[in-house]
Amino acid sequence: MTQLLAEREIQRLLTLHPKGFDLSLDRVLRLLDRLGNPQDRLPPVIHIAGTNGKGSAAAFCRALLEAQGLSVHVHTSPHLVSWSERYRLGAKGGGRLVADAVFAEAIGRAAEANGGQPITVFEILTAVGFILFSEHPADAVVLEVGLGGRFDATNVVKSPAVAIVMPISPDHQAYLGDRVELIAAEKAGIMKPGRPVVIGAQEFEEARDVLIETAERLGCPMQLYGQDFLAHEENGRLVYQDETGLMDLSLPRLAGRHQFANAAAAIAGVRVAGFGASHRAADEAMQKVSWPGRMQRLTSGRLVELAPPGAEIWVDGGHNPGAGLVVAEALAEQEERQPRPLFLISGMINTKDQTGYFRAFQGMARHVFTVPVAMSDASVPKEELAIRATEAGLSAEPIDSVANALMLLRDTWDAREAPPRILIGGSLYLTGAVLAENGTPPT
Repeated sequence: MTQLLAEREIQRLLTLHPKGFDLSLDRVLRLLDRLGNPQDRLPPVIHIAGTNGKGSAAAFCRALLEAQGLSVHVHTSPHLVSWSERYRLGAKGGGRLVADAVFAEAIGRAAEANGGQPITVFEILTAVGFILFSEHPADAVVLEVGLGGRFDATNVVKSPAVAIVMPISPDHQAYLGDRVELIAAEKAGIMKPGRPVVIGAQEFEEARDVLIETAERLGCPMQLYGQDFLAHEENGRLVYQDETGLMDLSLPRLAGRHQFANAAAAIAGVRVAGFGASHRAADEAMQKVSWPGRMQRLTSGRLVELAPPGAEIWVDGGHNPGAGLVVAEALAEQEERQPRPLFLISGMINTKDQTGYFRAFQGMARHVFTVPVAMSDASVPKEELAIRATEAGLSAEPIDSVANALMLLRDTWDAREAPPRILIGGSLYLTGAVLAENGTPPT
């Protein structure tokens, strides 16, 4: 099957090169030089870093640009179901995920140019993105950082149209540092001397200060959330404000109040990058924006059919305490509109703060079913994860799979109660597996 060409190429690379990250630019720069430096032949680049919200910001940027009739290449990571999700090639009227044969050819070319030299698969695949984006015409590139910023393989773009830094919180401490200001310094590495910077809403003052200081030191024109632009809800509408005035917009299609600030950072970023964002385009973007696996409601599919009749099912890939808080807030909003008993079906990997994630749902979740993450070697055993949830003050029990958890709820549900609200989350790997099993993969 031609659909498997790129997957086969990537699996071959995974057997040759180490998994994970080895933060450095030397290897990817060497490879890109052998490929003729495609990263220097891109349309204007919107480069996005952050701990939480960078994927949403990328989705908003894409929606804003496409609403203006522009074609947009988009690089995001990780993927949920298929590796091709990482590369959306721009086209008038809306981009498409890279075709399998085109993807496989670019992978083969990058691997051949590397010549078996030490490198990580993420670095090869980043080079693949630059090949694809340089050889297919588009008006803009939205480039999401993989990990960190300063030494991330995407950070070879010399002069981005804008660097956007989204909320920063503790995550990937083994790579980025154990204090939020150290993590912020790594994320700030995508800022380039004299190039515009947009700083999104920051929970931690220490992170915000590092970002501001870095932008000022590099002489970057800066837009700061809460000072130069902001957004809030008013009468069921999203009000965006910057130095040019106010825009009264539809609420974002993405669930949760945290998306207001994410949308604002994207509007500011697109404007600063020189593309503009008219009232009409911004309103259309809010209505059309899509970001699979992040507070995504499942309304049909194989897994949905296993749940109690009328159940409301959400899936979210957030996997750290900061993400737990924004997801819990989004679910609290749903509870205000329509009260329902909340159940979690959670799987996590062992590099994350599991108890910290669960703590966000204290007093909200009636019960947690903990499941293994089959797509990751680093899955926390379901029994251990149940202990972590209990430590956070939640009622929890291990169960073999998401499907079994849904069926158990269905078989034991008291029909006199309102149908449950179910969050399936804690890992992007779990989210991808759920979307695949449900028959609703990203497109």
